[in-house]
Amino acid sequence: MLGKRPELQIIGEVSDGLKAVHKAQELQPDLILLDIGLPTLNGIDAARRIRKVAPHSKILFVSQESSTDVAQEALDLGALGYVVKAHAGRELLVAVEALRQGRQFVSAGLAGHVPAELGDSQVGKPAHFDETFASLEKTE
Repeated sequence: MLGKRPELQIIGEVSDGLKAVHKAQELQPDLILLDIGLPTLNGIDAARRIRKVAPHSKILFVSQESSTDVAQEALDLGALGYVVKAHAGRELLVAVEALRQGRQFVSAGLAGHVPAELGDSQVGKPAHFDETFASLEKTE
């Protein structure tokens, strides 16, 4: 799905949270996709460390965890997006595009339960799923 978009280049993939921190520090990517349930160091703790070693990287969580408390914790620590895996087929590209534009994205099922504001680290404004999806359809 992401590999079919020429403007998106996958530059690294790891299997646990500690490796994610090291890879983020090494590569300083524009965008990092993280799962909550990573071995060695969970995604939340990995994101906390990544914020320190790669402060300009945007973090997008893609997780099976659909708890609003977990999603809010992820956003509070500086992630700009949270996609529930059950909705990833429909929302992942939309979320990536929103983050590339400096906007927040939260899965549709969580959007009404997670506050739109992220505090001082917020860049831009929340993405509106239908608007972003429509603009992606026009470019394909």
